[in-house]
Amino acid sequence: MVDLRAKPFYLNENQFQWVEDTIAGMTLDEKLGQLFVLLKATPGVNEDDIKTSLSVSHQGGLRWQGGDKETVYLQNTTFQRHSKIPLLIAANCDDGGNGCLPEGTFVATAAECGAGEGTENAYHLGLVAGREASAIGCNWMFNPVVDVYRNWRNTIVNTRSFSSDPDKVIANARAYMRGIKDANINMACTAKHFPGDGVEELDQHLALGVNTLSVDEWEASFGKVYRTLINEGLEAVMVGHIALPEMSRKLCPGIQDSEIKPATLAPELLTDLLREDMSFNGVIITDASHMVGMTAISRRQDAVPGAIIAGCDMFLFANDVEEDIGFLRNAYNSGALTEERLSDALHRVLGLKAHLHLYEESVRIPDRTLLDQVGCEEHQSYCAQAADSCITLVKDTRNYLPICPEEKKRVYLVYVGSTPTTKGYTGDPVKQVVIEELKQAGFEVDVCPSYHDLEVENGVSPMNFVKMLNHDKRTDFIANHDFALVVINVKGYAQENWVRVRWSCNHSCELPWYNEEIPTIGMSLNYTNHLIDVPQLHTFINAYGPNRSHIRAAIEKLTGKSKFKGTSEDSVFCGRWDTRL
Repeated sequence: MVDLRAKPFYLNENQFQWVEDTIAGMTLDEKLGQLFVLLKATPGVNEDDIKTSLSVSHQGGLRWQGGDKETVYLQNTTFQRHSKIPLLIAANCDDGGNGCLPEGTFVATAAECGAGEGTENAYHLGLVAGREASAIGCNWMFNPVVDVYRNWRNTIVNTRSFSSDPDKVIANARAYMRGIKDANINMACTAKHFPGDGVEELDQHLALGVNTLSVDEWEASFGKVYRTLINEGLEAVMVGHIALPEMSRKLCPGIQDSEIKPATLAPELLTDLLREDMSFNGVIITDASHMVGMTAISRRQDAVPGAIIAGCDMFLFANDVEEDIGFLRNAYNSGALTEERLSDALHRVLGLKAHLHLYEESVRIPDRTLLDQVGCEEHQSYCAQAADSCITLVKDTRNYLPICPEEKKRVYLVYVGSTPTTKGYTGDPVKQVVIEELKQAGFEVDVCPSYHDLEVENGVSPMNFVKMLNHDKRTDFIANHDFALVVINVKGYAQENWVRVRWSCNHSCELPWYNEEIPTIGMSLNYTNHLIDVPQLHTFINAYGPNRSHIRAAIEKLTGKSKFKGTSEDSVFCGRWDTRL
């Protein structure tokens, strides 16, 4: 039996009785529905559709899709008003309130927080995320990310990890969660992605992840992080579609390679390790169930009940709601999903809701005036503070910096963004911000063409490619430019396992042929590992954020008006000698 009076629930008698009475009054379908956190796939609010959806799913939790703050507030509160049992409403806020709303505040990435001194930025990150998510009715944060960054090739974790040092991960995760609780004591936190990403380079959206650490190595890193946070009252753990083979082999002697499963389907990792050995009493939820790390490993009719049977309490997202609940019902009717396992999961789900006081309407329906704090001046100041304290000079081996616009004002700007994925592409707004901020700082900006932009500006034409092949006469180029600035704003998600710099076309004039002709400076607005693709650059800056605050702060540091205060980990050099030159 689940002890709801113990850590992390700490329920009093009235709360405990609410859980018992609620479960006693539920039908089987309502009990099964409580184990699902469902995604509202279409933006907007239709009250009748919401009521119908709830009557079919009886869902225990909600994630939404799209909408401004007014729309999302209305949608979430409408769901709460029509749900028989209060809903856990979750948000993903890796970088701040921008994770849950377009108007939300980007504060900093986890990597940025790790680059700064102390944990104040991580605290502000949690504080802003908690405030802005709470304002739209969220009560469950799918954060912090506590993955330990051990492989520089891993780009799904790169900016989402605080550090390669488990102690730094722990310190920043604590600060993030303290910020969440200071924003809203009735919001739960979730550490992810157990048993730990960051060791290999694959993305679990696209393939089964494999954490290859030995048992001792895992215990000294990921195990240390999770054990510490669990001991301090962590409320939920999100489990990744990540295998931990050496631990599975230890816990299941004789297990065959073909029998090794992602943690979401591995009882030895969830029940034996996380629940029993690590004494985690809180809610265990799967990562998104549409990821190939799960879907390519098991038939869905087996995976849906299999995750619950293995030890997960909640299942994140459905393919077809009625079908997925049917798979769970079939497992219950056959006895594969036992009454005891269903009861344990239900008690933890309802126990979390009681712990958060969601049975109180004033808690689950926030005051609409809280929307005013979304994107407010105070929150924006935390973004500027993080930029100032964390932007990092990775290297400057030829002492090109600072560059004063009074002395060297003619800059050749090469902006490299992610490859457009839609015909709706009309240009990268971040590129315009870079140009504006350089001009504001006193520079004259000569912008290198981009093939994608030429196709937009000139129409589809073979001459656009021809133009991208052109190079200036070297003596003219040197006479007309004081330095080159290569700004890289490349990021990917669930499309390729390893995201690299991709120039806008082959043999492009963007390529750093100018590196030895004039002083050349590289700057990343996203990932920290871009030196692997531009190792020849002798000066490189990690600015961490593709927003005006970070771009402005980076230019101020480049010009010597502000000091570089961030520090970089060895992973930025990508295991190569030439990236250090």
